[in-house]
Amino acid sequence: MKLITEELLNEVTAQAKANPRLRMNYNLHTSMDAPVHRLINALEPGTYLQPHRHTDKEETYVVLRGRLLTFFFDDKGNVTERTLLCPDEGVYGLEIPPATWHSVVALEPGTVIFEIKRGPYHPLPAEDYASWAPAPTDKEQVEAFIRHLLEQQ
Repeated sequence: MKLITEELLNEVTAQAKANPRLRMNYNLHTSMDAPVHRLINALEPGTYLQPHRHTDKEETYVVLRGRLLTFFFDDKGNVTERTLLCPDEGVYGLEIPPATWHSVVALEPGTVIFEIKRGPYHPLPAEDYASWAPAPTDKEQVEAFIRHLLEQQ
């Protein structure tokens, strides 16, 4: 049995805070070849998840604590949907359809999600990372991109 406890969330959050990417996952599945991937993902404000898509699978996010803005985009990078996931407000999660450009912005320290998607793991091909969004290595452009997302209504 694997328990998802406050202690586990705190441990993964501490690892995220210490990680230069400001996020860390804890896999509940035992192998990257597993048919279903289930993981705890701790996300700190300032982490950048380059908009991407999974052409062959859906993803489900359930916020365990904190606040997370989710964004869906069209092929040109226009925001088509913006949703605040916040358990305190009764909005717990969402399912991301296949081939949907998406990204997230963590709004609170200690934000943690439970993520589920079909396995096995395969790195995304370059064409499934949005060319209209900055690369994670371009810190200045990433900060500007996140500010732009936060301004979207």
